[in-house]
Amino acid sequence: MRGLHQPGGKLSLFDADGREVPHKTIEACIAHGWAERWIANPVKPDWLVCRLTPAGYRVLGAEPPPDGDAALPR
Repeated sequence: MRGLHQPGGKLSLFDADGREVPHKTIEACIAHGWAERWIANPVKPDWLVCRLTPAGYRVLGAEPPPDGDAALPR
């Protein structure tokens, strides 16, 4: 649920204890349509930087922002 309050619905790469979120968890969220790849990290290309999709917001019981692309990094 951490992505609900992040700009653009960005999902954290680390949990509240500082451990990296497993790639299988991220890939499962992408496969279900709850998250999408967002930007490439040139320093850590193996990291999957993702954000919530409208379906991801809904599965968490929240409405997606009216303009999901408004907070895209430039």
